[in-house]
Amino acid sequence: MNSINNLFNPTNEHIILRDVVKKFTLEEILPYATENNRNEFFDKEIFKKMGALGLLGITVDEKYGGSGMDAVSAVIAHEEIATHDPAVALSYLAHTILCVNNIAVNANERQKRKLLPDLCSGKNIGAMGLSEAIAGTDIFAMKTNAKKNGNNYIVNGSKMWITNGVIDNNKRTCDVLYLYARSGEKNLISTFFIEKDTPGFYVGQNIKNKLGMRASATSELIFDECHISVDNLIGKEGESTKNMMRNLQLERITLAAISLGIARNCIRIMHNYAKERIAFGKSIINFGQIQQYIAESYSEYMACKTYVYNIANSININKSNIRIDSDSVKLISSKMAKKVADNAIQVLGGNGYIDEYIVERLWRDAKLLEIGGGTNEALQKNIVKDLTKFENLSWL
Repeated sequence: MNSINNLFNPTNEHIILRDVVKKFTLEEILPYATENNRNEFFDKEIFKKMGALGLLGITVDEKYGGSGMDAVSAVIAHEEIATHDPAVALSYLAHTILCVNNIAVNANERQKRKLLPDLCSGKNIGAMGLSEAIAGTDIFAMKTNAKKNGNNYIVNGSKMWITNGVIDNNKRTCDVLYLYARSGEKNLISTFFIEKDTPGFYVGQNIKNKLGMRASATSELIFDECHISVDNLIGKEGESTKNMMRNLQLERITLAAISLGIARNCIRIMHNYAKERIAFGKSIINFGQIQQYIAESYSEYMACKTYVYNIANSININKSNIRIDSDSVKLISSKMAKKVADNAIQVLGGNGYIDEYIVERLWRDAKLLEIGGGTNEALQKNIVKDLTKFENLSWL
């Protein structure tokens, strides 16, 4: 097992990180997870506590308030948080990977010093605006635009399904939005940041009654003649597609890590329950049907975990181009998490159908991972497209 453990915890720093996040999750997240999901309550105070531990800027250079860690560290943090509350892990991902890491990699020095310290500390909460109501998976169909007017850009349009888009009891926008919009003469995709209280930037539809991830706030964001300075442009105008694709790879690896957390907890719950539940005079863990659910769940979980950590160990956050594998790990891990959660419900029977044992919540949360951050169908298309780039597949 040592070689496997070394893959999951390559250094002492990773071991310490896992222990810290596990302890934090048990003490600060687990006690409130069921109630927060039941009430659809986004706990923004948890971000300040994560900021104090250095988790919010986990991939950010220390000079901006981050922890300067790697992709494996990001996977560890997401897996451990998701074990007890995938909704918190999803909000954490939107802030840390989609907003903070994007700024750290793509922004200029002035922008980094302006934005990153408060995002890393948890004083500010960030989000990313990419999806639109008619341009989800088809990101190149986006309509939101930013037209240059002197020393300003005027932004018009809307973004949909934005995690962390609304905070403060569902009343106001996130503090910092990392926004993709069309701009320039060629109408190509550019990147901007928009801060809260900017005139013309506000919350549209506040999305409630989701199937799962209910403690993660989701909203529509509106831009109506929203004026921002030219200094809010991140990178060069019309050159954001490559940066977008690179960050989506890290997003998909960490989404796969959330799947790992869901599956791990489901396996623990169904195994413990099967040992204690008596039927026909003995523990149900002695029945072959129950053993099949548990054994296959563990086997598929470990297969996915090994793949996720192998990819995380091999990438450079700022440079790697591994779309085929980042898409693959998300594809198989999301399917695995939902299946394992379904197995757990079956093992628990009627008790699995109520929220006391939480596996029903984990099943509902797992479904989002087959949709968000790239649908399974889009990932399948990407994988086949990337395979066709090879002259032959003799290396398989």
